Amino acid sequence: MIEDGTVPKHEQLRVILEARCRDDLAPGDMLPSERQLCLDYGVSRITVREALGQMVSDGHLVRIRGKGTFVAERHARSRLHLASFHEDMRRLGRNPTTVVLQTELRVPTPSTTAALALRANEKAYHVKRLRLADGNPISIDDAWYTAALVPNLDRYDLSQSIYQLLKVRYHRPIDHAEQTISAEAADKDKSTLLRVPKGAPLLAFDRISYAGEHRIEHCWSWYRSDMYQVQMTVTDPG
Repeated sequence: MIEDGTVPKHEQLRVILEARCRDDLAPGDMLPSERQLCLDYGVSRITVREALGQMVSDGHLVRIRGKGTFVAERHARSRLHLASFHEDMRRLGRNPTTVVLQTELRVPTPSTTAALALRANEKAYHVKRLRLADGNPISIDDAWYTAALVPNLDRYDLSQSIYQLLKVRYHRPIDHAEQTISAEAADKDKSTLLRVPKGAPLLAFDRISYAGEHRIEHCWSWYRSDMYQVQMTVTDPG
């Protein structure tokens, strides 16, 4: 029940609607019209519009002109830390799956040769995978692994966690990494795989992962920015 008091009515309505979206509706479901919400909760249209506007800004809802207001896809919000995709998604309560798109052993590009500190013409395993959470494509991983450190990598099931494989089979757990994050527009191939419009914003990760002193992985990852967020803690180094 929305009542007069110290908490503004639009704030009370927003809390109610967020609970309704979380508990009773699924991503993609349409909310009742503004008029119906006014009738349901006994508030003015101004109050409804203010509550809905805040929820759109917060990413809980999306508006489609001429159609209505819909529950947004829930973001997977990951803290900036070292973990496999499978570990990360399970921690967030998602069901992770992986489709292996490509596996090969060949000489990598010059940038990867430098990133992994390989010798000229030294080969590496190239593994490209599509990562899904609850059946929805969320990222593409395009990774290279130092062949001398992980012989016969292509004989294993690479639809499972490679980090776990490195730890259990090769006794080379990933213990630290260097990573940069940037923004990138989806090209035709990425838009098709991730089911987003061409030009949609993606979060692009460029990571070099280490097992002890050895550079074992160089990976580019592209995440859908409408489904994935990165959370971090910022401290004062002083």
